[in-house]
Amino acid sequence: MSEHRVLIFAPLGRDGPLAQRALQGAGLEAEVCAGMDDLVAAMAAGAGAVVITGQALLLRGGASFATALQQQPPWSDLPVIVFGGGDETTFRLTGNLTLLDRPVRMRTLLSAVRAALRARKRQYQVRDLLEELEQSVRDRDQFLAMLGHELRNPLAAILVSSELLDRKAGDGFASERGVIKRQVRNLTRLVDDLLDVSRVTRGKIAIRKEPVDLHDLLQRVSLEFSEAARLHGVDLYVLPAAPVIISGDPLRLEQIIANLLSNAVKYTNPGGRITVGLEAEGDEAVLRVKDTGVGISAEMLPRVFDLFLQAPGAIDRAQGGMGIGLTLVQRLTALHSGKVEARSEGLGKGSEFVVRLPLSSREAGRATDATAPLASAPGLRLLLVEDNPDAREILKLALQEMGHEVAVCGDGSVAIERAVRDRPDAMLVDLGLPGCDGFEVARAVRGSLGTKIRLVAVTGYGQPSDRERALAAGFDAFLVKPAELAAVESALRAG
Repeated sequence: MSEHRVLIFAPLGRDGPLAQRALQGAGLEAEVCAGMDDLVAAMAAGAGAVVITGQALLLRGGASFATALQQQPPWSDLPVIVFGGGDETTFRLTGNLTLLDRPVRMRTLLSAVRAALRARKRQYQVRDLLEELEQSVRDRDQFLAMLGHELRNPLAAILVSSELLDRKAGDGFASERGVIKRQVRNLTRLVDDLLDVSRVTRGKIAIRKEPVDLHDLLQRVSLEFSEAARLHGVDLYVLPAAPVIISGDPLRLEQIIANLLSNAVKYTNPGGRITVGLEAEGDEAVLRVKDTGVGISAEMLPRVFDLFLQAPGAIDRAQGGMGIGLTLVQRLTALHSGKVEARSEGLGKGSEFVVRLPLSSREAGRATDATAPLASAPGLRLLLVEDNPDAREILKLALQEMGHEVAVCGDGSVAIERAVRDRPDAMLVDLGLPGCDGFEVARAVRGSLGTKIRLVAVTGYGQPSDRERALAAGFDAFLVKPAELAAVESALRAG
């Protein structure tokens, strides 16, 4: 069946057979449809053009033809040639319409059909280009997901090693350890942003809303940037604020604040100042991040949220970054039904970013401090399943330092056998394992041991679909590498 065929529907008289004979005589593929339902079905299967009489549009089923035209994919504008006159019903049709009055000469019909098929051919070319583009986007996203996984494994080993050094080294090498930890967090944020910007620009990111105190979140995030600002010679000052409750996704709101603070620290010269304010104005929460940095030119200000923008003077590649942080800020703010604005009086005069988010209409308690120390508890019997040798050994050592009894293995099939045999209190399982993957491990262990064991996924795969698959497979918690030891401990103990 050819997508270049011409469909003909002329239910009265001999118009249908005559038109078919003329088109076929000119070397064109033509097919006469017996009824309106047949025509609509044939259009859905693929057609280069439709030839239809004005009288046919007045028959029962004409509405289904108009609906089929309206429901075409974005690339499609199927040419429709109406001959034999028409009335207001004809002109109400939406689409690529050509009207031929009677008497219709065959030469006129052939000319109109050939022009329609040429236009349809160009539409098919656009369709093919769109399909190639969509496939390239899918390939890109798959590559980024794999890249994120491969980058997170070594980052996890480095982060856990630095935390172990913090526990053992006392005051020794404090500066060096601080550099390691900060740079691991910077790399982790870059990996997260790179993956998230791909998802958010395609509308594939999910927002999980809950009551959030922006004041608590701002204090926690700004504390993480205070040391980076100090080392850069910049004064980071957070104005006092009362609790401001909104309904939002804590993780995505943290990304908004972190990207704004990272941007301000990066582009404020030593000796400069960053001022962060938060307040409720009417029915909005308003976050302001103002700096005395390099500023933004009038020409670049309207484009400052464009993806991969690196403007001379305003955003210089020498400062680092990939030009995606502010794009994420804008898109994530929009997903929270908010808006963000950039202000600057010009180069060398600093800049200000203002984020406005709707206040929550519900009362909410203050957020629990996620960084609070965990209460001491008896050690657990753990089975750590990780195929990366460095990540496995360093995490084992850290868990033992935390008082747990830890057995390890690097193969999914072996992990199932040992879990069923030894019945540990909990398992930490990577998802990308040889033998069988972490999802299969969870299903098998959950099927054998039920709820008597706690299953925690610790993985470099951080897509929302990975989390959903993990929870559906039987995991109780899902951690994306690199995970801090406090988060690992909390996941093991929760519930």
